[in-house]
Amino acid sequence: MIEIDGSYGEGGGQIVRTSVALSAVTGKSVLIKKIRQGRPKPGLAPQHAQAIRALGQICNAEIKGAEPGSSEVLFCPQEICGGSRRVEIGTAGSVTLLMQCLLPALLHAEKRTSLHVQGGTDVQWSPTVDYFRNVFLPALSFFDGKARLELLRRGYYPRGQGEVHLEVEPSHLKPAHIRHDPLAASQNRIRGISHCSNLPQHVAERQAASAIERLQKAGYEAEIAQETGRLASTGSGITLWTAGKGASSLGERGLPAEKVGRRAAEEMVRELESPAAVDAHLADQLIPYLALAGGSFTVSEISLHTKTNIWTAGHFLEAKFEIRAKEGIFSIECSMDDN
Repeated sequence: MIEIDGSYGEGGGQIVRTSVALSAVTGKSVLIKKIRQGRPKPGLAPQHAQAIRALGQICNAEIKGAEPGSSEVLFCPQEICGGSRRVEIGTAGSVTLLMQCLLPALLHAEKRTSLHVQGGTDVQWSPTVDYFRNVFLPALSFFDGKARLELLRRGYYPRGQGEVHLEVEPSHLKPAHIRHDPLAASQNRIRGISHCSNLPQHVAERQAASAIERLQKAGYEAEIAQETGRLASTGSGITLWTAGKGASSLGERGLPAEKVGRRAAEEMVRELESPAAVDAHLADQLIPYLALAGGSFTVSEISLHTKTNIWTAGHFLEAKFEIRAKEGIFSIECSMDDN
């Protein structure tokens, strides 16, 4: 039985998701204590509990404590089963965070999985659906992870009701060494999408125009599509991406569309100015796969989320992480212990 201190490091929902995900893959039971102890509302949030229960169904786990507000969860996995599945998170709980929790197990299932998830596709404090599809999944393919995402409908805060379809093939993960290629990077055009719901079309147009202007000022060309809709909730946002890196910004009441676009562009410029291979957010999302398969990549900074994921992975796998600083960037390498 592995015990995890849920208040360690970042101390949020990520440590819970990573723990149960690696528990499912390794078959090792886990007891997570002090969940989100330092947060204003300690314990599991509803979306965390839903992710644990959904993963439990996939691997026929015995679960105790997976209820909103719970500070302790016991997760005892068995065999991972693929097939056709549907998960409704409710309200605007993030579909991408749930998929991050389920994906390591689904890659190790005995057959293909067809997963429909309903919830929030573009919500604060989580990867947008466009980032997940255009930055994370291409990076996962370096490990030979085979997954494809289709966006069926966007969902914003507070009602959510967005829907995505994730197809996952059983995959034998291999080590991935993700490198920055200066020549390829200089030729790789930035792409993006600016979207809004229940708002005038010019909101999406202004977000896109502002982002393009800021990127051009920094010397980068961008092609940004625009999307408008009539959905359950009012909202807007923009996501930008290129190989290994992405940035996003979501609209808020009273925040001009120009600022939404500029925020995303400025984040993108900061990442592009670094010779690192992946952005800081992608780095922490790839840690479980480094721990499972081995490999390396470079990143401009080591976030607390990344440190926490490395610490968590070390409880489940005999993986040796090494972080080196060189010329203003960090190299994260993971080798598998042969013993």
